[in-house]
Amino acid sequence: MQIFKSENKKSNALPLLAVATFGLNVLSLLLLIFNGSMLQQLGRQLAPQSLVQLVDGRVITGDPEQNLERQPETIRRFVGESMSLMLTWSQQQPPTTVWEISSQLVANDFKEKLKSQLINLNPDRQFENVNRGSENVLVIQKISQPIKISNGRWKVEMFANQLTFTSYDKLGKSISFNKQILIKAINEPATSLPNAPLPLHFAVYRLGEARLEISNVCEIQDKNCSGNSNQALP
Repeated sequence: MQIFKSENKKSNALPLLAVATFGLNVLSLLLLIFNGSMLQQLGRQLAPQSLVQLVDGRVITGDPEQNLERQPETIRRFVGESMSLMLTWSQQQPPTTVWEISSQLVANDFKEKLKSQLINLNPDRQFENVNRGSENVLVIQKISQPIKISNGRWKVEMFANQLTFTSYDKLGKSISFNKQILIKAINEPATSLPNAPLPLHFAVYRLGEARLEISNVCEIQDKNCSGNSNQALP
């Protein structure tokens, strides 16, 4: 009889032990899920979003990744659209306004030299005063594949012409703009939006999401073109 009671007690304890073990496992699982979510939220707070490069050259923001690499199409698209913005003017969109906005895409130590280079493109000094009815448009024929100079730095060759049209000259005049353009990657976007942005602000801001900037522009035949902007102009 005593043996029977002892075995009965053991059999009654087994379900309780199973329930307790299951409860502990569930509690441990809940703690792991909670800790994982807390770590994920902390990681999002400590690390800013970074860019994601798409195949067609467009960029979007995504999870952080410290990287100075850029896809060739991202670089070519940045060069083409940046230079087109800088060299497309009209009376409604004067070059001084265009430069003020688009120069955010240029390295700080190169801005003045590039501005002088753009002013000297047109002997009529239309950079300061665009004539009524005149328009300037940059037409790009070709942008070469980027050549990597060093980590986060590239060089491309751009073959283009700036066309100037007036109300008296519908055929327009062409000024050659064949250049070597040096690009470097930056960690943070250099562009920002003002309180009352113009369409050009949005275009420049979108380009700035690529986290690239123009660091030098040299003549196409310059064999010594480097990242040193002091060599860009004679």
